[in-house]
Amino acid sequence: MFTKILIANRGEIACRVIKTARKMGIKTVAVYSDADKDARHVMLADEAVHIGPPPSRESYLVADKIIAACKQTGAQAIHPGYGFLSENAAFAKRVEEEGIVFIGPKHYSMAAMGDKIESKKLAGAAGVNCIPGVNSAIETAERAVEIAKGIGYPVMIKASAGGGGKGLRVAFNDKEAFEGFTSCRNEARNSFGDDRVFVEKYVEEPRHIEIQLIGDAHGNCVYLNERECSIQRRHQKVIEEAPSSFISEATRKAMGEQAVALARAVRYQSAGTVEFVVGKDQSFYFLEMNTRLQVEHPVTESITGLDLVELMIRVAAGEKLPLTQADVKRDGWAIECRINAEDPFRNFLPSTGRLVRFQPPAETMFAADLSRWQGVRVDTGVQEGGEIPMFYDSMICKLIVHGKDRLEAIAKMREALNGFVIRGVSSSIPFQAALLAHPKFVAGDFNTGFIAEHYSHGFRAEDVPHDDADLLLALAAFVHRKYRNRASAISGQMEGHEVAVGAEFVVVTLGQKGETATKPVSVTDFDGKTGSSLIKVGANSYQLCSNYRLGEIRISGTCNGLPFTAQVERGSVAGKNPLAIRVSHNGTQIDALVLSKRAAELHALMPYKAPPDMSRFVLSPMPGLLVDIAVQAGQKVQAGERVAVIEAMKMENVLFAATDGVVGRVLAVKGESLIVDQPIVEFA
Repeated sequence: MFTKILIANRGEIACRVIKTARKMGIKTVAVYSDADKDARHVMLADEAVHIGPPPSRESYLVADKIIAACKQTGAQAIHPGYGFLSENAAFAKRVEEEGIVFIGPKHYSMAAMGDKIESKKLAGAAGVNCIPGVNSAIETAERAVEIAKGIGYPVMIKASAGGGGKGLRVAFNDKEAFEGFTSCRNEARNSFGDDRVFVEKYVEEPRHIEIQLIGDAHGNCVYLNERECSIQRRHQKVIEEAPSSFISEATRKAMGEQAVALARAVRYQSAGTVEFVVGKDQSFYFLEMNTRLQVEHPVTESITGLDLVELMIRVAAGEKLPLTQADVKRDGWAIECRINAEDPFRNFLPSTGRLVRFQPPAETMFAADLSRWQGVRVDTGVQEGGEIPMFYDSMICKLIVHGKDRLEAIAKMREALNGFVIRGVSSSIPFQAALLAHPKFVAGDFNTGFIAEHYSHGFRAEDVPHDDADLLLALAAFVHRKYRNRASAISGQMEGHEVAVGAEFVVVTLGQKGETATKPVSVTDFDGKTGSSLIKVGANSYQLCSNYRLGEIRISGTCNGLPFTAQVERGSVAGKNPLAIRVSHNGTQIDALVLSKRAAELHALMPYKAPPDMSRFVLSPMPGLLVDIAVQAGQKVQAGERVAVIEAMKMENVLFAATDGVVGRVLAVKGESLIVDQPIVEFA
């Protein structure tokens, strides 16, 4: 067994590998760029080596620097995590040639299966059903359009070395095929150093189901059940679960055996995943094989009780698998939410910056510790006060729950999301809360087009209807009453003008464009010792009991005897009004003023101050790097014409003109780092 390994990665996966290595008594070496010098994985590792500037092509993707760090520290093996160099066969071969063990498959297996084009050819030769398409690299956008026409729209344009949604577009017409090809090549070149692109038929209404497997150097290979990964947005997984509620035992067995047969054909060692697209009739087709650890591996760990990182390390060290296919368990139900730094209310654009608050829900399961089941686990590479840089993937962390069945797992995940406090950057939590509450998701009635179908207009606050909206008003009144109670106890108040606590209030809910809604509430039987109050909102009564302390964001306790967790904030953080209280629960968020009856009457007379008209400007919708300006002053521009391209978190975002017009001024320059809502172009 190794005594020291280097982790050629960053973020949560680096921290995840460190935890297992520590459990096994193996020392760890972290590598870091300038942007990650204070990152959590650097702090957790036994040693850390600086490898260059923030862009990954100058640090995490430079094989020479990784190998030099390995030799410098005396590490005997490299764990590549996922992304970066994890599926680079040339890197794996170079590592082996340098006398270092690569904790992953052998380079020849990776070359055969890690390349999407070659893997399809191999799968076809092995008799595996493959989706129609052209499995050779396409050189020009014009040729891509020609091929797409031949296959028939819609088509999927994919980078051969792609992954994680990078270098992938779906095209429904010639224009989208042409532009998609160019964007795919650019993203693939920047993220993976390989710009080969191919085209295949896009199967509509598919399920995305993948088989986790692990093989050793002694010819043993087993599959560890499946993962349901059909909830995707822009081909990036949002929610994953294991097992799948869709496939039958017979389909599960057939998919698993086919995945193992494919792995055996390339003498596969280590953990790997074979991805399938599954039709309504449970017919399945090979998509690709990921020759690495997957982001969503924790759901498999939860239902099998296996530490996949430990198995990878043991296999790399030459050990035999400690289990046979008959030993593989499937116990309970696990769900994972990828918590990303993106704003779901701004079309999921990246959100970078400092994590002013990062307070995950209480963990009862832990990575690398499989002694505790059916609880909550958080895999993260960040901490409060840390930065979410613009140079890497948008993932903040992964939230995993394990329950005895699917409905219990959904309930646990909703409660965990309610208690997850993230401030300083926007996160995908409200959107995931909405997905978990959607009746079709709860029923298991979905496919990979679920988000596109149900949120085709984007995601809006009104897409998250609360099953008891008055509860949010009751929480606002409860917290306001606590503030009033504290104010009344302050000494030195002027006689005759002391703060009166009161029991009768009006809750004014603030809308998006100055509109308001009012509702009378009463707060009685306040007990400071037990933290209990009876709140009446219209005809509804809420007996709230909580030890909530003023200034905290998370509030938990019981409501009418049932446990609850929500989030409350008062002050300018609520945005619309410095006196407002923001309440968030089950993905629904309100901003409310809790006022006396007279104050509510006066508030109704206050004029609405409309925001300034910025329609003449093209604004940066997110923080990022301006990589291209496609217009110049005096140029006539038509609606839908490309104006600028912004790159953030390894994704290209193209800005188009909303209407016809003439460019008055170009206000930003190529290569400039932009902030949210920074003007780029002004129309005359």
